[in-house]
Amino acid sequence: MKQIQNTFLREFSPDGHYLVGVSGGRDSVALLHCLINSGYKNLVVCHLNHQLRGRASDADARFVEKLADKYDVDFVVDSANVRALATKEKLSIETAARDARYKFFAQAAKRERCRTIFLAHHADDLVETFLINLFRGSGTAGLGAMRTVSKRRVEDVELTIVRPFLENWRAEIDRYVRSQRLKFREDASNKDLAPLRNRIRRRVIPYLEKILGRNIRQGIWRAAMIAAEEESWIETQLPNVTDVNLAVGKLRDLPVALQRRQILKWLRAQNIGNVGFDVVENVRALLDHDSGIAKTNLPQDRHVRRKAGKMFID
Repeated sequence: MKQIQNTFLREFSPDGHYLVGVSGGRDSVALLHCLINSGYKNLVVCHLNHQLRGRASDADARFVEKLADKYDVDFVVDSANVRALATKEKLSIETAARDARYKFFAQAAKRERCRTIFLAHHADDLVETFLINLFRGSGTAGLGAMRTVSKRRVEDVELTIVRPFLENWRAEIDRYVRSQRLKFREDASNKDLAPLRNRIRRRVIPYLEKILGRNIRQGIWRAAMIAAEEESWIETQLPNVTDVNLAVGKLRDLPVALQRRQILKWLRAQNIGNVGFDVVENVRALLDHDSGIAKTNLPQDRHVRRKAGKMFID
């Protein structure tokens, strides 16, 4: 398996101060070991107890704490009742868990005065995420969402997310873990076919490979990387959205594709989560000269209004 690549060593110096998300599973344990072996010493191991597996979740937290102690790095831990959050926000367990993790990472970033976090997503994760977003009807913004280096705003914190393993496959990580004799925690829920990602991993991809007669992962991974690179370029073509108001006239002058991207960027900058195609199109409909509509709904009981040539959120 590739070690932390030279590009990462240049852009994210081992002398720097970084957060690293560690669940206790094989991928994050391998990432932490790889970072330590590559000379990264000033790390803060971040672990969120999702409270989904009772004593097993508590044991995961203790395992990660001992791992941080072994490597002599700082450790930050918190817990969240993900099942209750999912019920309250009407989200899937997977989405609620992801939202809780990133909120925790943002809080850790503020406390530790560090805005960069290493995560252990790998090539198989990229393929699965691409397919999930494709089946949901995402454009290239969703298809290229998982990148080697990306930004994510969580509340008032902008995190830099670094994924050094995005070119490494799960099988490579397995071999690395075995060769280094690394101990890790098995998550029994990975075998549960209720979560969509597990069904994609264990049923959909193997079925597609069977009927097509070839390994499709590499081709999907390549398409996802191309989408990510194109998406990064498109973002550089859009002006920064720092104002709480969006000028209707300037937005109308843009091509439709850029209108959508600008609205998406603006909504995210205003901390609006779960923004999909329908939400963006509803906001874009406010640009219509002939429409009498001057208000549209957003997630979380918020709204976009158009007034005096401006769009704003309340």
